Amino acid sequence: MKFLSDQIDRFCYKHPRFGIPNLMLGIVICNIIVYVLDMVSQGTLSPLLYFSRYYILQGQIWRLITFIFVPDSQGIFWFLLSMYFYWFIGSNLEREWGSGKFTIYYCSGVVLTILCGLCTGLASMSYVNLSLFLAFATLFPNLQFLVFFIIPVKAKWLAWLDGALLAISFISSLATFQWWSAILIVVSLLNYLIFFWSDLMYYVRRQKRSTSRQAMNFKRAAQAKKEAKGYIHKCAVCGRTDTDYPDLEFRYCSKCVGYYCYCMDHINNHVHITE
Repeated sequence: MKFLSDQIDRFCYKHPRFGIPNLMLGIVICNIIVYVLDMVSQGTLSPLLYFSRYYILQGQIWRLITFIFVPDSQGIFWFLLSMYFYWFIGSNLEREWGSGKFTIYYCSGVVLTILCGLCTGLASMSYVNLSLFLAFATLFPNLQFLVFFIIPVKAKWLAWLDGALLAISFISSLATFQWWSAILIVVSLLNYLIFFWSDLMYYVRRQKRSTSRQAMNFKRAAQAKKEAKGYIHKCAVCGRTDTDYPDLEFRYCSKCVGYYCYCMDHINNHVHITE
């Protein structure tokens, strides 16, 4: 994964003019055109454009491309909102990466989806669009969206929610023996894994180091406290210590501000310290 990501970066550096400028804007415009023509023709256009392995093998090869422009949303409000959302995400990714890298990212997701569709008969742009949002949330984790136009939520938390729903869908597909649907989910998101594998591994290693460092610092502090005071744990209510009562269990309260320790008699029976 890291090798492929490095090769993509090197290719984009050597070919700065590669790519399709405003790619997402063009895709959004095509979606809007198809949506309007569908409204005028009472839904007779989309069936001629969506992905169908049967019709593709019959010679309707345009479906390999045109399924990208078939809208998912039916209601005009949600359709326009989703189009604005995709344009916003795509344009920011292109501004951050450059046209070349964004074109490779998007098109690789589409190509993988097409290959999966030709093998399994299933192809959907939903997971490709999800990979766009995952990339956006990885690059701009603290940018806030207004959920229901009221609740401010950071992009990283929405990404975690999408990831959880995706995992549930994947497990559900496996549990119901819908293997092709599970394969589609994995294949459609391979572009995200290829582009962000190094970042994900760095995050995992940093979390491990941070956790181990915190545990080590806590042990050192506990040992220093024992050497200085003669005990490690002391109940903040009754004053009993683990030295005087070696068989008594002690716990730290997560609701108190600071490291306040309590014996088992008072861990659930004390006034929480908030300052």
